[in-house]
Amino acid sequence: MRTFQLTIVAPDRTVVDEVTDSVSAPGVMGYFGVLAGHEPFVTQLKPGVIAYNDAGGQQQFVAVAGGFLEAAGDHVIILADAAEAQRDIDIQRAREALERARKRREAHAEGMDHERAQAAVERAMARIKVAERK
Repeated sequence: MRTFQLTIVAPDRTVVDEVTDSVSAPGVMGYFGVLAGHEPFVTQLKPGVIAYNDAGGQQQFVAVAGGFLEAAGDHVIILADAAEAQRDIDIQRAREALERARKRREAHAEGMDHERAQAAVERAMARIKVAERK
């Protein structure tokens, strides 16, 4: 099976730098997959779950808060606004963040940015989805 290098970078660190044979990502038009040899492209990501197979064939998950994905040649690079691997997510903290985000979204306060509030809900939900995967 053909492989490629997957690198997921958050502003503060490299979250993933592994060889894989596929990656699934949350594009702004919906989830999509990339295999080795894919035509080069760049696309925007929305908050969601990145899934890939590690070198041992085990499926791994990373929550991202949006960003960009570039596929070119033998690598895929994800520049994420924020990213957390499954092993790094505290499920209780993620559930509390979701509750706070939902309250902010529903507050209807004057001057509140509803898009940012919705994005916070989506980020928290992605973290919970990743944390709850087996």
